[in-house]
Amino acid sequence: MTVESLLLIGLDTLREYLALHVLMCLVPAFFLAGAIASLFSKESVLRYFGADAPKYISYSVASVSGVLLAVCSCTVLPLFAGIYKRGAGIGPASTFLFAAPAINLLAIVYTAQILGFEIGAARAVAAVGISIVIGLVMATVFRSEDRAKGRMISAAGESEINPMHQTTIFMLLLAILVLGGVIEAWLWRGLIIGPLVLLTVYVSRKWFDDEQLHDWMHETWDLTKKIFPLLLVGVFFAGIIVEMVPSDLVVRFVGGNSVQSNLIASVAAALMYFATLTEVPIINSLTRLGMGPGPVLAMLLAGPALSLPNMIVISRVMGVRKASVYITLTVILATAAGFVAGNTIWR
Repeated sequence: MTVESLLLIGLDTLREYLALHVLMCLVPAFFLAGAIASLFSKESVLRYFGADAPKYISYSVASVSGVLLAVCSCTVLPLFAGIYKRGAGIGPASTFLFAAPAINLLAIVYTAQILGFEIGAARAVAAVGISIVIGLVMATVFRSEDRAKGRMISAAGESEINPMHQTTIFMLLLAILVLGGVIEAWLWRGLIIGPLVLLTVYVSRKWFDDEQLHDWMHETWDLTKKIFPLLLVGVFFAGIIVEMVPSDLVVRFVGGNSVQSNLIASVAAALMYFATLTEVPIINSLTRLGMGPGPVLAMLLAGPALSLPNMIVISRVMGVRKASVYITLTVILATAAGFVAGNTIWR
């Protein structure tokens, strides 16, 4: 394969990504993240996701948050950056980062329909469990940095904003994000999402002063310029990498339920980019070629949670050291889950 053809493949992958994900997924996600980072009280974020919040609350909320969000490993990044910047502890934030794309309701139901109930149920249970383990390990490893960050954020002041206004804006933006991922027909998007966008603009102008709106737009743009270019680069190279790896070679190494086959499945999934729900038909085609059920689960866990664009961005948001630990934990735990399930449930 020539360099020119690889470049064309990368550009085609990028074009498809821009067409499918920017307007209905990333744009509302960036505005929602900007709102969290600027309009939401630190106390509301720290109450549920702060390093000192009760673990049974913070990790429970973070681990099931993805049920309502039809987001992929890239769309979740602005939301993660927003809550992390606002004061969320690295543990709950990491749990949210893994869980949100891994257990969205559409993906779980679709997995059960296409790959079978057992794999769908195993994916849901393993995703929640792994997300909590990742969060607890991250919180333990980086405890001192979390405490220093918490003291710094607590010392910073903020203007008073009506909690009801915060909640309403959050729900409107969340509805736009979720419906944008669920509704495919542009006519229905216009009829349903259009009025929600107009209502969001109206109440924002009515409730927030010019300084608050400026802060919101500033945070939105700041997150966009930090994350979006890296996503484009990552998506471009992910398309090339996927094309360069022959599918028959992958299937040859993931046909059983050994540690090696599950590790290969996890690493391969971590490097690929799966748009929401697309991992299911891709993996289903691999199962027909002989992919083992253990590696299937490993790929279903690592794939939605990681991708090359995702890894590039989280390194920028949380730092290379934290990102390296998070990525390593994800791959290892997905491998372990696939190996255990493959040699117990599907023996």
